[in-house]
Amino acid sequence: MKILVADKFEKSGLDGLKAIGTEVLYEPDLKDDALAARLASSEADILVVRSTKVTGPMIDGSKLSVIIRAGAGFNTIDVASASQHGVLVSNCPGKNSQAVAELAFGLIIACDRHIADNVARLREGKWNKKGFSQAKGLFGRTLGLIGMGKISQEMIPRARAFGMNVIAHSRWMTPDIAAALGIGRASTVADLARMSDAVSIHVSLTPDTRGIIGSPFFDEMKPGSIFVNTSRAEVVDQAALLEAVKNKGIIAGLDVFEGEPTGGEGTYDGELRTAKNVYCTHHIGASTDQAQEAIAAETVRIVREYKLTGMVPNVVNISRAELATHLLVVRHLDKVGVLAHVLAVLKDEGASVQEMENIILGGAKAAIAQITVDKEPSAHALQLIKRNPNVFDASIFAIAK
Repeated sequence: MKILVADKFEKSGLDGLKAIGTEVLYEPDLKDDALAARLASSEADILVVRSTKVTGPMIDGSKLSVIIRAGAGFNTIDVASASQHGVLVSNCPGKNSQAVAELAFGLIIACDRHIADNVARLREGKWNKKGFSQAKGLFGRTLGLIGMGKISQEMIPRARAFGMNVIAHSRWMTPDIAAALGIGRASTVADLARMSDAVSIHVSLTPDTRGIIGSPFFDEMKPGSIFVNTSRAEVVDQAALLEAVKNKGIIAGLDVFEGEPTGGEGTYDGELRTAKNVYCTHHIGASTDQAQEAIAAETVRIVREYKLTGMVPNVVNISRAELATHLLVVRHLDKVGVLAHVLAVLKDEGASVQEMENIILGGAKAAIAQITVDKEPSAHALQLIKRNPNVFDASIFAIAK
């Protein structure tokens, strides 16, 4: 198994991949056409990337079976193209949650106390204690969280340590869950904007979240409140944010924003560079030693599982049997050819397999196959499956939608 690592990656991760018997090609500076050419020439089975973009043409010209995003998101990978080419896409969710939460809360403090401006003025030789002594403070104020994944959950104890109240908006969070977390619940993002003194957004980029924060949201925010985004730039209408900064005194802390360079180094000449009361960091939310070591270990685990079992943890492009209508359960002896017989019957039925799992029972003599299909197999098909001498029984169940 050959692995191409096309981004900066921890030595512990590289050593771990080699230790499980894979060939590792570590070429962290590859991108664009150079990456496409190397994928084709190396005939790598697995590609590991962090921020490097993986496009459809790159995948099309490769022999990849798995792409691993060594991080939480996967918006830099053409997942649709990977799916069309039968390439699984995996990521490392939750491994950088603490690091991102630390930066997000650091930005909240930095915005409230204008820390960056303090440092910049002093480096210019200017002293302005009077001008910088107008912070509102955080104690007793309300932090609004958009999204309630692992990073937002890490924000809750940090906010409490500063004496803040916490409310959150999430599509899946019920009042009972909010009560269990000890936080308030906003039914809409607009409600959250109205109630919050500081807002921190922690959502993945999906069609539903793209542009979710725009003028209507900023219109509801309190004048002079804080807005922090360490998730994805595309969830925020940047023009609307800048308008709110200008007209409502919103103070923004951004680790992600439009036009940021994609590589480790580059130049940035966008309007945020000089915008007053906008403080940007260099997309470093996950960039702590602790987080990167955890992500490296998770990447090794993903490859190990794939090498040993053929299964890939944390896959993001499995359809989850969206088209499946029925579940076929086959109890059988663990003999060669049994599943081939079952699949041949389903093929003749015109039933397309959506997902399949074969569970080997203790003793490695018997197994249970669970197969989801897009139509109900006929009674005749079930009888054909049962006629195999190595099949104990076969049953079909409708899948509740």
